[in-house]
Amino acid sequence: MTGNNPQAWSGNGTDGRIGGRITLIAAIGTAALAGLLFGFDTAVIAGVTGDLTALFALTPETLGITVSAALWGTLVGALFAGKPGDAFGSRDSLRVLAAFYFVAGLGCALASSWPAFLIFRFLCGLAIGGSSVLAPVYIAEIAPPKHRGWLVGLFQLMIVTGILAAYLSNATIAGLIGGDTAWRWKLGITAAPALLFFVLLFAIPNSPRWLLAKGRRDEATTALARIGAPAGELGGIEQALERDPPGERLSWRRHRRPMLLAILVATFNQLAGINAVLYYLNDIFARAGSLSPDRQAVMIGIANLVFTLVGMTLIDRIGRKTLLLAGAAGMTLCLGVAAGVLFGAVGNGLMLPALIGFIAFFATSQGAVIWVYISEIFPTPVRARGSALGASTHWLMNALIAGIFPVLVAWSPGAPFVIFAAAMVVQFIVVAIVFPETRGVDLDEMDRRIAGA
Repeated sequence: MTGNNPQAWSGNGTDGRIGGRITLIAAIGTAALAGLLFGFDTAVIAGVTGDLTALFALTPETLGITVSAALWGTLVGALFAGKPGDAFGSRDSLRVLAAFYFVAGLGCALASSWPAFLIFRFLCGLAIGGSSVLAPVYIAEIAPPKHRGWLVGLFQLMIVTGILAAYLSNATIAGLIGGDTAWRWKLGITAAPALLFFVLLFAIPNSPRWLLAKGRRDEATTALARIGAPAGELGGIEQALERDPPGERLSWRRHRRPMLLAILVATFNQLAGINAVLYYLNDIFARAGSLSPDRQAVMIGIANLVFTLVGMTLIDRIGRKTLLLAGAAGMTLCLGVAAGVLFGAVGNGLMLPALIGFIAFFATSQGAVIWVYISEIFPTPVRARGSALGASTHWLMNALIAGIFPVLVAWSPGAPFVIFAAAMVVQFIVVAIVFPETRGVDLDEMDRRIAGA
């Protein structure tokens, strides 16, 4: 929305202002709920691997396939979510993904064979990948510019909240139910928030920007009024659409710079090593001779949540670029210490502080910034497809690094951390030279800002 209008987001009188804010909060909260499902459904598998191994007689190789089934689904979901998002709108596309979440949760819980379980986990991955594209896009398109970073950052906050919720849910169900059926309840419980998400999506408006891009001006006017934005907002959006007309294809020639930025921020996000660390956390601590797995998961999860909140607080105050630079510097230091522990150069007692420090710097910078940055740098007509490019890059790098990590550790335990630290040095240089600051920039002016950076 236009950030230069002093009356923006004031609505028509007090009642309109309050009603609009309530609708805006409800819409953003509903979209952010996709992040909770993202985190919950990603992490819940950690609590059932032993049961699945026993039930389906899994080998280490087939267990790896089982755990990664959803991960490859996320890649496919992210890769193909952009086109339906641009064609049918983020809100309506998210309704389909909410149904995927629901069916996948129940399907995994009721699966009687390994192939069936893989199919439903892959379906879950499709929902995760698609929502990682479309939910941030929807939030970015309806959020006021000065609060856009914080509001889109709610998606990341909900992801880490979902991860913690999965850990707590697994522990609670194991304590209350136990036995051979506990794993089915652990997976089936994910259907409950999915159903809530599906229902809430029928109570929020379409993005006014998307409606205007589709020529539905009257509906766009109504949607703007519902979220408390003045009718004058329409003009700024229409001017932006004149510069970037609907139906335009995402192309390297026209959108080279935002495409490059999306690929870079997504690639560096994974080259930090965040998911490799989280997936193999227990193995890392075992090699360092540190704490118990349960305490590790809780401490790392709490750090992730707390510092994601810190990042959200700072993202609209000091900016995306500043956070990325500070995070790269901090992660380089922490990853270097972790490598030193695994090489035997420093004491084992430094591993936990090093990894908590790494999580803190990551969550405050990359974790808070990635979905915000990707969702705001593309013009409206290609925003969903551009975001799909960034998200699919993220998931592809995630899958590749997660697969290579055990091989590197077997060769040299500290080697992956040296590589991750070196990547963060490169990130610092690239961000300093290439990345424009997008804090407070209206989405309808972003294209000019990106092109002129």
